[in-house]
Amino acid sequence: MNSPFKRIGLFIRKDDPVMENAIIRVTKFLQSLSLTIVINEPLHFLAELDVISLSDFPKKCDLTIAIGGDGTLLCASRELAGSDLPIVGVNVGRLGFLADVTLDQLEPQLSRIFAGEYREDTRFVMQASLNNSDQPIGKAVNDVVVHAHQSLHMIEFETYINGRFLNSQRADGLVIATPTGSTAYAMSAGGPILDVDLDALVLASVCPHTLSNRPLVIAATSVIEIVLSEHNSTSAMVTRDGRPGHLVQPGDIIRIERHPSTIKLLHLEDHDHYSILRAKLEWGRKLTC
Repeated sequence: MNSPFKRIGLFIRKDDPVMENAIIRVTKFLQSLSLTIVINEPLHFLAELDVISLSDFPKKCDLTIAIGGDGTLLCASRELAGSDLPIVGVNVGRLGFLADVTLDQLEPQLSRIFAGEYREDTRFVMQASLNNSDQPIGKAVNDVVVHAHQSLHMIEFETYINGRFLNSQRADGLVIATPTGSTAYAMSAGGPILDVDLDALVLASVCPHTLSNRPLVIAATSVIEIVLSEHNSTSAMVTRDGRPGHLVQPGDIIRIERHPSTIKLLHLEDHDHYSILRAKLEWGRKLTC
């Protein structure tokens, strides 16, 4: 097979023991194509594979295969953003909007990708920083969420867009999501699903005190600042893509804006985002009386 990809980096999260069968299947398939394989974590059942850090993948790999669910793919994407190294997701989880190679079709689907029957999908990335960019919090592919920390109390905050005051509110939190993340926490908070080709962000409040508060869609080039009120009696957290968060205090300013880097996902040529939405959200299920 004349594949454009000769050196493959397998990305796994070692805290997920149910991945063993999937990792073995992917590895055996790649070995059958006589490809060079490296992995980011040592595994006792694949001790023959060279182990390198994910940060070294762009220098030593032509393609990354992330094995797990969307969370695994997001983890790889944050690290590889801006490297131009393409990523393919093998979905071993349940609700996968990004990792669309499935275990039951693993070999034929990967064969098509290695035969060049794929299309590239470029997604933009956000970045968050604290107090006028002096303290970087990091990148996010799905969303940045400001929420109450270890408390049932709401938090009070003001939101500014491009330096202009939007509103002040009390809520459990605020989700700022990319189109990629619009089907994650933002959707659960009542936000709209954004087409992945839109250059936009969605702001969705989590359990707002004022029922007139509604989700807002803004340009992806916007700079969002969230100012935590001095009246808050508790600290808050900033989380990115659902990972462990960054503690913030009353009076802090969280700045969210577009990051200059992007990520490159590979999908099969017949990949259909709307078909995935129908399947994952059960839109196509017939109604019975």
